[in-house]
Amino acid sequence: MIYQLSWKTLPGLKGLSCSNFRAVATHAPDTDHGVAFECASEAECADLLQRLEAHFGAQHFSNNAAAFETVKAYVLERAAKRM
Repeated sequence: MIYQLSWKTLPGLKGLSCSNFRAVATHAPDTDHGVAFECASEAECADLLQRLEAHFGAQHFSNNAAAFETVKAYVLERAAKRM
């Protein structure tokens, strides 16, 4: 199943942080403006969301583009390892 990933990027004293990762099943992923990924089950998707929260919860970014590209690279790297 293909999921479209979204999250909130919030300002803080040390820069922007990412949280509230969500995934919605989709038949038409938008990879131009978002991050899409594939999971074999809802449990696998839930596990990835939990990992994203843990991994990015303590990180801070200087701008939205840096945050987006870093999350995108993390998810795409994970997908490449699955194959």
